[in-house]
Amino acid sequence: MSVQTDDEYSEFRRDLHRHPEPAWCEFYTTARIVEALRERDLDAIHVGPDALDEGSRRNVPDSDELAKWADRAREAGADPEVLDRLEGGYTGCVAVAERGDGPVVGLRVDIDGLPILESDEGDHEPVAEGFRSENEGYMHACGHDSHATIGLGTIDAVLDSDFSGTLKVFFQPGEEKIVGGKPMAESGLLDDVEYFYAVHIGLDHPSGEVVSGIDGFLAVNHFLAEFEGEPSHAGARPEQGRNTVQAMAAAIQNLYSIPRHADGATRVNAGLVGGGTATNIIPEESHIEGEVRGESTELADYMFDHAERILHSAAEMHDCEVDVTTMGAAPSATSDAALSDVIGEVARDVEGVTNVVESADLGGSEDATFMMDHVQDRGGLACYVGVGTDHPGGHHTSTFDVVESDIGIGIDVLSAAIRRVAETRP
Repeated sequence: MSVQTDDEYSEFRRDLHRHPEPAWCEFYTTARIVEALRERDLDAIHVGPDALDEGSRRNVPDSDELAKWADRAREAGADPEVLDRLEGGYTGCVAVAERGDGPVVGLRVDIDGLPILESDEGDHEPVAEGFRSENEGYMHACGHDSHATIGLGTIDAVLDSDFSGTLKVFFQPGEEKIVGGKPMAESGLLDDVEYFYAVHIGLDHPSGEVVSGIDGFLAVNHFLAEFEGEPSHAGARPEQGRNTVQAMAAAIQNLYSIPRHADGATRVNAGLVGGGTATNIIPEESHIEGEVRGESTELADYMFDHAERILHSAAEMHDCEVDVTTMGAAPSATSDAALSDVIGEVARDVEGVTNVVESADLGGSEDATFMMDHVQDRGGLACYVGVGTDHPGGHHTSTFDVVESDIGIGIDVLSAAIRRVAETRP
């Protein structure tokens, strides 16, 4: 089988771009990927529940929301048989190619979109070229459509080479909510992986630049705190109420007072808050959706321990109850120099690469770290790779886009690295 042309990869990426879907709702995206994988000479395609550990899933939308997105995917032409296998939001898949003796090499690419309204300005490339998001209010504003395409292209390039070993490509759902990495890591499919790469396009690195090893992952815990109290008339009987907004406000103020830690950077944010129903009713329900982060997993745990204590203390102070739930989380991770060195070596020979950066900090969080840690804990090596692109708008903005030729650079670099580690394995 011959490797596809750039035009075919562009068509695939643009199809995904037109159909962005949020975490656990990537029905069309998964079905489209599976359709493409079935055209390849693969030994296995694990779909839906076969690719995930059910007990590790978090923050799954309710059945009505899942049904809405599944129906939308069906109307867009997704394979009904694949959609049936994804029922319940078991999105994502894993492709396996066994090519003789050699190491097991893994590649992770993420596939979900974001709840962002895409620009409709004429100078926005997806508008000008006719592939703007058709799911209004959602878009691929972080390049995951490109990541999925890199995954597909890497499979093609490896299959078209003399690679000896096993390649596993993980098309992971739910990265943006930090919920898909752990279920995929604990699926069992990662247990035998000896060398593991993850990839991201952009990250404020220009076209032609490759970062051979990204570090600086902040461990993160996304939490939901739901306060419950007692309503009453705010004018006539205020003393009979138990005011959850008071509890919520006390919690927010004190969350930002958590002491910083001498061992590294820590973060806290109450990003989405609300409560109450009317100005003359003591509010009986309020909530905080927030997050804590740390330069290491231990620092994130330190922050979350303090946050839980503060949330419960604030509730008790105002005679309310609070339920604290972790909605998504990810540990920190470090790229192994032995694998990042391979990226640096092969990238310098790839057409279009003008600069190789040995290392850079992500400065945020990523749940590929679950998969990296899983491989490393079993004696393997893992590395997170950056492929630069001149994106006109920043990540998570309405004008984000990529230079499509940079997808080819990602394919060439990763496929060459995968072949190289197979050739040089001790």
